[in-house]
Amino acid sequence: MKKTLLSLAILTSFAAQADEGMWMPQQLPQVAKQLKAAGLKLDPSSLTKLTEFPMGAIVSLGGCSASFVSPQGLVVTNHHCVYNSIAVNSTPERDLLANGFLAKTMAEELPAAPGSRVYVTEDVANVTTQVITPEVAKLSGKARIDAIEKNQKKLVAECEKDAGYRCTVASYYGGLEFYRLKQLEIRDVRLVHAPPAGVGKFGGDTDNWMWPRHTGDYGFYRAYVSKDGKAAEFSKDNVPYQPKHVLKIAKEGPKEGDFIMVLGYPGRTNRHRLPSEVSSTFDWNYPAFVQASGETLAIIERETKNDPAAKLKYAGQIAGVNNYYKNRKGMLTSYEGSDFLQRKTAEHAALKSWVNADAARKAQFAADIEQVEQLIAERDAAAKKNFFLSYAQPKFLSSARSLYRLANERTKPDAERKAGFQERDMPRWNSVIAGQDRTYDEKVDKALVLNFLKKYNAQPAAEHDAAFDAALGIRAGMTEAELKAALDRIYAGSKLANKEERSAWLTKSPAEFQASNDSFIKAAVAMYDADMKDEAKEQELAGKIQQAYGNYMKAKIAYMNSKGQAVYPDANGTLRVTFGKIAGRSHGADGTGSWSAFTTTKGITAKHTGEGEFNAPAPQLAAIKAKDFGSYVDPKLKTVPVNYLATLDITGGNSGSAALNAKGELIGLAFDGTLDSIISDWDFNNANTRSIQVDSRYMLWNMKHVDKADNLLKEMNVQ
Repeated sequence: MKKTLLSLAILTSFAAQADEGMWMPQQLPQVAKQLKAAGLKLDPSSLTKLTEFPMGAIVSLGGCSASFVSPQGLVVTNHHCVYNSIAVNSTPERDLLANGFLAKTMAEELPAAPGSRVYVTEDVANVTTQVITPEVAKLSGKARIDAIEKNQKKLVAECEKDAGYRCTVASYYGGLEFYRLKQLEIRDVRLVHAPPAGVGKFGGDTDNWMWPRHTGDYGFYRAYVSKDGKAAEFSKDNVPYQPKHVLKIAKEGPKEGDFIMVLGYPGRTNRHRLPSEVSSTFDWNYPAFVQASGETLAIIERETKNDPAAKLKYAGQIAGVNNYYKNRKGMLTSYEGSDFLQRKTAEHAALKSWVNADAARKAQFAADIEQVEQLIAERDAAAKKNFFLSYAQPKFLSSARSLYRLANERTKPDAERKAGFQERDMPRWNSVIAGQDRTYDEKVDKALVLNFLKKYNAQPAAEHDAAFDAALGIRAGMTEAELKAALDRIYAGSKLANKEERSAWLTKSPAEFQASNDSFIKAAVAMYDADMKDEAKEQELAGKIQQAYGNYMKAKIAYMNSKGQAVYPDANGTLRVTFGKIAGRSHGADGTGSWSAFTTTKGITAKHTGEGEFNAPAPQLAAIKAKDFGSYVDPKLKTVPVNYLATLDITGGNSGSAALNAKGELIGLAFDGTLDSIISDWDFNNANTRSIQVDSRYMLWNMKHVDKADNLLKEMNVQ
């Protein structure tokens, strides 16, 4: 592979501790000594082979991670990653969330939530020089963004000539480098097994991000393909996908001090951000998000209190909002009183001093470093102005705007369409648009919109979006009653809540949209020109930021290299490997006591209250009381381990990631982190950072002794 800045950075001395860093598979030979010293028994170079063991068993769900655990396409991930699929298959009469679900045969498996996917990464290639060509390097602003997108789409189109594959060109180091990922896209995904909420969500939001933890956060999907082995939409004629490699579950359980590595798809980290971005995020964005999330949760609770069907429809959204609500609150708590911003500011000042100390470096980097700070301030100001507007939009108005954009894009040759609106995207469009009513209730949606519309409308008229106001028939200064009446009119005038009516718009022409009397469609058409102007303005700014930020990162890599420090890329949703050890902590989050590395079933009975978030199933409590642990008892703990801590560098998107031992055997699933360590997304702390995993022994014990999932245990070759 050509030695790019990224690979050169890895070739420098490895200064960070082994548990810090989300490594791309192709980087691992450069840290082979550290992997072996940490305890890995596999050849580190084998981890670079994406179609071999164990990487060939690791998959993405497009927001969570997962892995194949049987030759019949059985996929294991977290309970909270399959949560929405459980919810959309639940009814008040058959509440799968509360009671759990087990398909004893493949015929009993249920379609996963609309849009569910299993992505199998087969190739990653550096395409930087094909994206940032000499011609592109001379461009700036929107012209640069358009040229980059054109080159990305060309690379994607070439890659997707292989039917059934989904290809992506991802940006690394703020647009300094680009890699193309080739993934098999499996579109027929089915729910196989999930324990009751009293296991899979035990502790609920109270225990979320906390330790000690006793959550059985696991669930199973199965991937299906057509009879000829191709990716296909759901069909009763489809057959289970047969992966070339599957993970074996370790017969010997993990213990404190053991080597551990996690393979998965972390979402986003922000360790290379500028001080101004840190300040904007923690002083404004996260506090605003926490406030808005709290209001969202309260409104959904209020509006669904006496409506079990609506409550089930919004169960997935509530779980997602709650997760980030507590996450951001934890981040803010860690940030308050810390010296993070001061350190970040000092580090940035040191970088600029190093750049300015040399005439060549100053000529190469100084202007872009100064410019990127100004451009980001401009971007943050726009985000602040539009914050409430982003919440104050009816769900089906958003759908109408997207559908009208799709209609306009479809008038162009496929290669010239905006990314996201090409023929390759139509299967997802069809499944998502068709399934929207399964997570929608008008009174809930209207209440949410009204809440944020009042806040948006209280902003000065100069900060309003004129096209949005005109389309909804609102103006600054309207009373709550007037706003409610405006919403009542636009909701009443639309039929998009009807699945058939909504899906029909996927294939209609711009002229048909323009002739429609549907209120949401009319609003979307009225807003379109302004939307396009706003998008062009955003792209002009984004293009300037991309150019300046890439050069800023180039300077930062050179600076850190000069100090002998390695530079790993921020997480960006692509396949990564992190490694460390299973370890407790000498002090808890409050600075007192210590945290043991493992929790056990004893904690379940201690926390069980019989109601709410701490309501363990009666069969499980009976098995614990009878000490019916079978072969899953830990000889030292004298019971079944539930969760354990490890010094792993993970973040959102790693949920469901396979936790492997030194031999590459499955020993659990990553699902969370401790509250005081989640700020590691921005500021990694070796002393405090701990990931939380569900122990594979607890998963297997619960499946065998409580849920009687013998068919799945046999399929996974577990005795």
